[in-house]
Amino acid sequence: MLGNIIVQHGHRAPRNKAHVRCDITAIIGFVLPQKHPVGHQTGDFLEVVVRGEPEFANYDHVHIFDPATKRSVRNFFRNGGDTVHVFAVCIDSLEDVQSSLSIESVCGGLFHRLESEEDISLIVVPSLAYFGLQMLNDGTLLFEGEAMLTRLLQHCAVMNNRFLIVDAPQNLHDDLLVRWTKQFGLRNDNISAYGAVYYPWLCDGEAVFPPSSVMAGLYVSVEKMHPPIGIQWPPANIPVRGCTHASVELTQQEATTLAKGHVNPIVLVPGQGIMPMGARTLSKDPIFQQINSRRIMNMIIEQIHRDTQWAVFEVNNPHLWSVVSRDIAARLEEFWNQGLLELSDDGEKYFVLCNEANNPRHLLDAGYISVEVRLQPVGTTEQILIDFTLGGG
Repeated sequence: MLGNIIVQHGHRAPRNKAHVRCDITAIIGFVLPQKHPVGHQTGDFLEVVVRGEPEFANYDHVHIFDPATKRSVRNFFRNGGDTVHVFAVCIDSLEDVQSSLSIESVCGGLFHRLESEEDISLIVVPSLAYFGLQMLNDGTLLFEGEAMLTRLLQHCAVMNNRFLIVDAPQNLHDDLLVRWTKQFGLRNDNISAYGAVYYPWLCDGEAVFPPSSVMAGLYVSVEKMHPPIGIQWPPANIPVRGCTHASVELTQQEATTLAKGHVNPIVLVPGQGIMPMGARTLSKDPIFQQINSRRIMNMIIEQIHRDTQWAVFEVNNPHLWSVVSRDIAARLEEFWNQGLLELSDDGEKYFVLCNEANNPRHLLDAGYISVEVRLQPVGTTEQILIDFTLGGG
């Protein structure tokens, strides 16, 4: 203390400066009883975090993973993948992952683990593509893996920065594939933007396999090609690796028909190789029909959520609202400079509101902070409104 001056050391909450990761992937497989590791039972799972193909091959329990999952790890890294969490869920039979009730019972531990790992942004489940399919008399197509796909879409929607890459079911082609994709999207209308379907299956010599892990690697590769944040670029028009040909050679007309039906076609482009030519989600909503638009929003929502966690421990008053607004605006300005956002029709880059207008007394008393954000991601045609509610005493 100097004279009559008292030095008061104030508390400043730590701020998050790191970017949300958009390149970490989860590959999920299933293990039948004859391959359950010693001491494991139905509902248990193994997880290995892998950063290279040789690392997975040297894993002690690699033999328990199903062939589709093992090939998917290889395809992921050969196409530019960086880090992958590989899961093997112990099940009694395939029926365990074919109904909502059994999925919650058997895979509850898996989803709890996925929810705790916030940096995973892509999910693929290649073994589901081998499940059966039947057609009802009214033309409805029922895919045995659909319940698990729906549960995964729900999970992606809750987690913000997560996206499901879906394989076209085995032996489903042409108009029937478009029909199933439409029906599946409609059955999951509110969350369909969190997934995308790819067709056809790919080949390496005589081996035929689902394309989801190849695409996951390409998603990561495209992002790394455009630092520091490359998700504004659509994961398309990039040659795949580790594949000699596609299981079905599509004509331009067939590829166009599939793309219009929200099936992303993988085609042979003379002189360039095999490459995906579409980047559409399952959604019919024009705002989120493009994969990059959905993933930009996913990332921004998660980024703001993490950036503002400090605020829930502070005194809820107009000064805090001002600081929160400033922090969010600074992050959005960064995203604007990196090309993730477009000007609105009114010439607005983004808008942040956090003041007495959207924080009435009853919210203040309950310990909540309300933040309104408007922005327009690249590839969308209009601004999107996001309402954040922080805290809760």
